[in-house]
Amino acid sequence: MASTMEQKLYYNTVLSQTFSPDGNYLLAGNIYGDVSVFDLSRTLGPNKVEENDFQGPNYCFTAHSHQQIACMLPTEDFLVIGTRGEISGWDWKMVTSSKAPNSKMSWSIQIPTNKDSYEKPDVNYMVYSKSNKLLYTGCGDNNIYIINLEDGKISRDMQGHSDYIHCLAIMGNQLTSCSEDGSVRLWDLRKRENTNILTPHLVDKVARPRLGKWIGAVDFTEDWLLCGGGPSLSLWHMRTMEAATIFDLADQGIHVAEIYEERVIAAGAAPYIYHLTYQGETLAKVPTSSNTVYSVVYQELPQKVLSAAGSSNYLDLCTNFNYREMILKFVDLKMSTV
Repeated sequence: MASTMEQKLYYNTVLSQTFSPDGNYLLAGNIYGDVSVFDLSRTLGPNKVEENDFQGPNYCFTAHSHQQIACMLPTEDFLVIGTRGEISGWDWKMVTSSKAPNSKMSWSIQIPTNKDSYEKPDVNYMVYSKSNKLLYTGCGDNNIYIINLEDGKISRDMQGHSDYIHCLAIMGNQLTSCSEDGSVRLWDLRKRENTNILTPHLVDKVARPRLGKWIGAVDFTEDWLLCGGGPSLSLWHMRTMEAATIFDLADQGIHVAEIYEERVIAAGAAPYIYHLTYQGETLAKVPTSSNTVYSVVYQELPQKVLSAAGSSNYLDLCTNFNYREMILKFVDLKMSTV
């Protein structure tokens, strides 16, 4: 049993993270369907563990056995988890308490299965609009599904991508999506129409043919669009769709790209989190425990903290975003719930 657990932890990969609505808990989900819960006040408190050891989670539970947890997000009442063919809701009061190991899902929504395929489409990414309680999901069947969390029904889908969707970003009535097909699409959510398409791999100065055309991460503001994947991380003018900055990073593919205040936070197939100016200057290069980073989440309140996770059993925490303060274990051998 121990050797099986050790092997499982050796190959552990954390794909997703989120914070609880009150910001007091950090949650991480892995490729085995497990969720670890960290109480941040305790984790960041004065009771540090031994110097050569790392803190484990306060609680851990199996949400979807043997299915990867590709994405998670918080609503006021529920932790929402996306996995293969299904979105599930988990009561915050349960998952952030000692009852977490025995948690049961409160509700689930099934993603339609293509008639030509028996496989359930993966739910790869989710964003949530608090104003109208709509969940937008980017899936492995190339579609974006709009789900009303009030009644748990899929209200419609948005089609256009020709390969699976990696990432979504939302701002007001605009949504952006990026895909394995190499495109970034902009959508008007009022009309639910595709308004623009960007194809970075067709721009010579951005393309990296040896790494492929896929776009793994996207973010945007009124003025800027940030994206990266096989093509280089790049910043584009929203009005002209011209590349303003092409970032020179030693990566083998981008999985995280975020616009934070007046900086860019990026990570991917390199053991670092990069903090960059819009002009491409490096503000910080923070080492990570994972050779490939799949998830970066951050918050300002109640504690300022950034957490990075990926291809290891470890999470890297920064309270000052420019350097790593501590390393957490997703789970350890002492915990038998995983």
